[in-house]
Amino acid sequence: MPDHPLAEVFGFPVDNFSPAAARHRREKLCPFGNKVPHCNKDKANDPLGVCSVFDGAKLAIVCPVRLRQEWLIVADAAAFFFPPDADWTYLPEVRLRDRQGKAAGNIDIVLVQYDSGGRIADFGALEVQSVYITGNIRRPFAFYMGNPRQRAGMDWTGERHYPRPDYLSSTRKRLIPQILAKGQILRAWGKKIGVALDKSLFDTLPTLPEVEPAQADLAWFIYDLALAAGENTYSLARHRAIYTPFAALEQIAQPAAGNLDDFVASLQAKLDEKLDNGPAAAAR
Repeated sequence: MPDHPLAEVFGFPVDNFSPAAARHRREKLCPFGNKVPHCNKDKANDPLGVCSVFDGAKLAIVCPVRLRQEWLIVADAAAFFFPPDADWTYLPEVRLRDRQGKAAGNIDIVLVQYDSGGRIADFGALEVQSVYITGNIRRPFAFYMGNPRQRAGMDWTGERHYPRPDYLSSTRKRLIPQILAKGQILRAWGKKIGVALDKSLFDTLPTLPEVEPAQADLAWFIYDLALAAGENTYSLARHRAIYTPFAALEQIAQPAAGNLDDFVASLQAKLDEKLDNGPAAAAR
């Protein structure tokens, strides 16, 4: 694996120097269905065009737009929400409000089934979650972009704040609270929820109780990036789908208790260190 974190930049592996890859880097384009042709992640005038990063031998998708490739996520969600012969489309970024009219957040994508007259027959909500980064990803990105050909094999291991996937923040601090808040409203309406995420993130979750799709309130659509042989590009590929009751979220939101003895030992070590610094320190 490379000694730097960058896997894909503006849609292509960092060591891909094809005309298409060079044009995407030069013009800061996004090939994955962004709402505008250009990447606008972080800053519109200076976008952070990192799509995925290396995590050991794995790849982690760090931009939610990366999960839109070929719109596999909406096709998979529609198969869960609607009958096979349904007419449907999708609407991005739909505001959800509670009974008091207060905003409960935006739904990333609402899939809408409609009848022959164009009237809504049903709908479902799809949340899209990429992996957050801890550390500084912009510095290696900016360094690479200064000379892609010369720096595709750069060694970033000795740099401060080496960027790594932050799976905990991505799930318990972001994804689960979002689904719980929006899901209570959607469940009250009898609507299903889908979650699109990559395999590296899903693998950090606890084992979830599975049910048959017809009995599920929630579907987890899990994707991976597969290197296309001879093309030096990654393609989004379906890994699997997990169907669960809504109550499965409680297993993620409530972390299992760790070992009490280990915690007490860590407290004892901190206490010993403080006492070694003298009575004045211990009293503080």
